[in-house]
Amino acid sequence: MTQHEYIFIAVSIILGLAITRLLHTMAMLTRAHTRVLFHWSSALWAFSIMLYILHLWWVGWELREIEAWTFFDFMVLVFGSSCIYGAAEMALSAPDTGDLDMLHENQHIGRLSALSMLLYFLVGPYVNVFMYDNAIMPSIAVPSVGILLMVLVITLPQRFSLWSVLFALYSLMVIVLTV
Repeated sequence: MTQHEYIFIAVSIILGLAITRLLHTMAMLTRAHTRVLFHWSSALWAFSIMLYILHLWWVGWELREIEAWTFFDFMVLVFGSSCIYGAAEMALSAPDTGDLDMLHENQHIGRLSALSMLLYFLVGPYVNVFMYDNAIMPSIAVPSVGILLMVLVITLPQRFSLWSVLFALYSLMVIVLTV
């Protein structure tokens, strides 16, 4: 077993839990559909989070070319994976006993999802510059757009519908640029 395989097991477990959490919450919302006021922006937000989960799993394969790993590299990847898990956990509200207005919930709990994504976007420059040896400016510029979007979600939650559309477009752009 290579060092990459050994290290990426921990990352894969966390990402697998994030996918499980998103899918489980979607199933709970489907079961409680009569008590849920659905809003497309919540689904779009969850879709974008899922893209990032799958994206990290996909680009993690390229890390196999790193010869010598440090404990700090490992911790950065675990931290980034944990941030994505937090974003997935807070992306959709689970229906409890009462009615659930998804837009209203996302304007509140979605801010925690955005905070987790903001922290994840801070991990990107480290991985790109120090692990992949990519150019500094693009490695900082691309995540900066994501950071700005997350700051907007956190500070102006009443515009969540707009931010979710921009986040989805940004997510697709990141996928196109990096895969």
